[in-house]
Amino acid sequence: MSGSHFLLLLLLSFSLAAAAVAQGLSVYDVLQSYDFPIGLLPIGITKYEINPSTGRFSVHLNQICTFSVQGYDLKYHTTITGTVSKDRITNISGIQVKILFWFNIVSVSRSDKELDFSIGILSASFPIDSFLESPQCGCGFDCMKIGEIANSTSNVYSM
Repeated sequence: MSGSHFLLLLLLSFSLAAAAVAQGLSVYDVLQSYDFPIGLLPIGITKYEINPSTGRFSVHLNQICTFSVQGYDLKYHTTITGTVSKDRITNISGIQVKILFWFNIVSVSRSDKELDFSIGILSASFPIDSFLESPQCGCGFDCMKIGEIANSTSNVYSM
């Protein structure tokens, strides 16, 4: 391949990767365009890149994000990468679940109204309805409950 062809191909790749960002789509909008709910990613994504032709993506957080969901401890590292296509995310790096030990979540697939999370040798399915909102670092989907408990506790002591 000549140098000019390579340069043209490189510029085209950067243009495609920037297309989603240039259209003003959030990373959550992009997730939905691949038929996934926004709750697969926590609140607080600072930036993302995606190559629409290959589906390779990179998502960034300012800090490691941890929380619990349905009895599972989850950890999102500052950079999450993988490959997304309709109803399937593979080659995931940067998301872990604790099941006695920390395991990498390597893929997520959608089958009708279920999401299947795989750590390689094991997988677990959850209803999509559980992921309609994005979790918050520290408290996951239970932030409102924690706030309600704090308010009810403070009300008990106020006279």
